[in-house]
Amino acid sequence: MTSARRTWAIATLAGATIIAGIALAFAGFVFTGPDGRRAVAVSAAVAFVVQAAGFAVVRRLRARNMMSAWGLAACLRLVALVSYAFVAVKVLGLPATAALFSLVTFFFVTTLAEPWLFRT
Repeated sequence: MTSARRTWAIATLAGATIIAGIALAFAGFVFTGPDGRRAVAVSAAVAFVVQAAGFAVVRRLRARNMMSAWGLAACLRLVALVSYAFVAVKVLGLPATAALFSLVTFFFVTTLAEPWLFRT
């Protein structure tokens, strides 16, 4: 495995661990009803996929311009959040507060971890 792929794999695994920990805390203490737990689970899955793609963008483009790579990954998260707001509430019928608050939290915390994960 190349160094770049290894870095991406470690960042993705760390992101998944962070998302899982927050999801367990939310489902256990904040959104304890069945609808809230389902919203947190769906949001966690969406956050994992979007963050893995964001990590791939940062990994691939960081040698050229790290700030642009982070900006592009942030735009990806914003588009995903806005799209998810419509899909989660209108199509899936998830509670808006649980779905959006959990997704924003997943994105925020994993984004804060990015500089540490990509420090090499």
